[in-house]
Amino acid sequence: MTRLRWCLLATLALLGALLAAPAADARVRDDAPILDPIPDDPAPSGLGLVLKEVAQLPKSEPSAPPTDPRLKRWNRINHVGEVPDRSGRLYVPDLNGNLYLLDGKTRTPRVYLDVKGAFPDFYSAAGLGQGFGFVAFHPDFKRNGKFYTAHVESGEALKTRTPDLTPQPKTAYHGVIDEWTADDPRAGTFSGTHRELLRIGFSGRVHNLQQIDFNPNARPGSADYGKLYLSVGDGGNGNVGDNGGDPQNLGVPQGKILRIDPAGRDSANGRYGVPKDNPFAGQAGRVGEIYAYGMRDPHRFSWDTGGSRRLFLAHIGEHEIESIHEVKAGDNIGWSEREGAFTFRKDDRCHLYPLPADDAKHGYDYPVAAYDHDPPADWDCKSDTGHAISGGYVYRGSALQALRGKYLFTDIVDGRLLYTEESEMKRDPAGRHRAQIYALSAYDTSGRPVTMKQLAGDERVDLRYGSDAAGEPYLLAKANGKIWKVVGTKSVAGCRPGPDRISHATGAAAWAPVTPSKWRFPGKEVVLAEKGEQRPGPRRPFEYAVLKKGPELASARIDAEVRLDTPVAQKDRDVIVVFGYRDDTHFYYAHLSTDNSVYPHNGIFVVNGADRLRIDQQWNANRSHGAPPSITDASWHRVRVTHCAGTGEIAVYVDGASRPVMTALDGTFGSGRVGFGSFDNIGRLRDLTVRGTPAN
Repeated sequence: MTRLRWCLLATLALLGALLAAPAADARVRDDAPILDPIPDDPAPSGLGLVLKEVAQLPKSEPSAPPTDPRLKRWNRINHVGEVPDRSGRLYVPDLNGNLYLLDGKTRTPRVYLDVKGAFPDFYSAAGLGQGFGFVAFHPDFKRNGKFYTAHVESGEALKTRTPDLTPQPKTAYHGVIDEWTADDPRAGTFSGTHRELLRIGFSGRVHNLQQIDFNPNARPGSADYGKLYLSVGDGGNGNVGDNGGDPQNLGVPQGKILRIDPAGRDSANGRYGVPKDNPFAGQAGRVGEIYAYGMRDPHRFSWDTGGSRRLFLAHIGEHEIESIHEVKAGDNIGWSEREGAFTFRKDDRCHLYPLPADDAKHGYDYPVAAYDHDPPADWDCKSDTGHAISGGYVYRGSALQALRGKYLFTDIVDGRLLYTEESEMKRDPAGRHRAQIYALSAYDTSGRPVTMKQLAGDERVDLRYGSDAAGEPYLLAKANGKIWKVVGTKSVAGCRPGPDRISHATGAAAWAPVTPSKWRFPGKEVVLAEKGEQRPGPRRPFEYAVLKKGPELASARIDAEVRLDTPVAQKDRDVIVVFGYRDDTHFYYAHLSTDNSVYPHNGIFVVNGADRLRIDQQWNANRSHGAPPSITDASWHRVRVTHCAGTGEIAVYVDGASRPVMTALDGTFGSGRVGFGSFDNIGRLRDLTVRGTPAN
């Protein structure tokens, strides 16, 4: 989402217009830029992936020294899949030119084909997607030895070769699809023949050919069996300039998903077939190869191999929206008239706008899930915000039951692991409904929490998913050229709290309040009856009581019911649950508040001899909001706080939800006591049970 930087004159003019023309209020609001296109951030899932490193592929270099630092990677591997011959071999394309096969048992990589060496005009020196972009093995590769590659050419190819479909003006690069036929499909290195199928001209150095693939659900004899799908970008400037509007132009291939028959010969160049069941096949002035259109950078697509067997597309946005679409024949994603489910205006490079009242007439295919960029306040509206989506597929494997039915995807740049529930990914012509996106954690095989940035050794991860024939997931990163297999799942803060159990602790003798006169102990409740007052020292909760009963605990799980007694009309009402308490200036606390719009509210904090520091993973500093408000009424609410001393994991659950509202990772305090209180509000606690491992 974009941080708006309204100038004073513009703000005054808008206010003046609103005051002077009340009848036009709705029109002005509908035409105003949207400050926060998608307010909801990915929510914590409470689930993590256990990752095992299985390979590191060799270093590689672009076809010429790049000037863009984003191309200076260990290598540029961008996918992993399994060769469809039951050998167990994995294949990995490297944009810099090599196709690798990984041994079915040892996962040792070996160059199967040097794509770069096969084409003298091969180009990978500029543009994030240029080079050897993808490979797709024919589903009958074991018998026919056929597979297909997508690569980019420049230089002399621009003078000696002619694109087959309408090229963009000022063509500077060719995207090329080739068919290869191996003499022996079982061989460890390629030997055989190849032929060119299709060549497309692009003016820009980004958004060229992306994924190419076959529908895994198609069976021999079905209409879709052996049909090759190609995701074709808009060339980098499909919204402005000479090729502005190309994604909406059915007379050109750019900004589309194409579908061709490699075994056919009725195309214009006679090298492949145009399936007659394509939505625009045989229509004058329209490219018959088009399957769906209106795309900027259709980065990755996949078919659900179970459930609905739908086709999903992960679509990289311009400057705001990363989206997932369900794609059917003839669908129009909307670019560059739309970015996600918002109006894109070519005269405003910083903002998106609401959909017009008559939007339904266009029939755009809006996202079934999406997130936005949340750039920092000083973003210049032109530079890379450091976000881009990469799918991803619906997990239908058998080894990881916790992932069943989840569409797994990543953010390429920052390395976040994300998912949505396939069952919640529903088309909405109005663009209002989107499935909730959830964040996954990561662990190494010892159970230690890690991030993909740590595993990749770089702030820019360049992360993507792949899978084997059984549908089991792999992750790979260009930053260090490594591949990890997902070998298990793990609950966040899922440690066993320990053998000790503390309960029936509501009497005054069990508690040590900061200010005893402010507390009441009527029997089955612990009541903070008077609001606290700020005390000298670091900024921390004003009033709380520490549980004296039982030992100090290392790992601990706190279960209780809490209620806020401060009137609901007051926005900043809160109670806190204390844990890891060492003394008055050294402890953790979970802040449960009605407000989530400021730094000190509704989060997980540590006080370590200084002002409280927010440590939860849900705080969005660029948009100044945290997890959804935890308590908004005057009712009792069940709260669970889990602290795993060994890993530093913390999770907070409210009202028995299966997913936490807040999570954190911090190793400051490995043991301490628990407590209850507030800053300057009143509330109460009951039904307290603490389970834990005694310290030392």
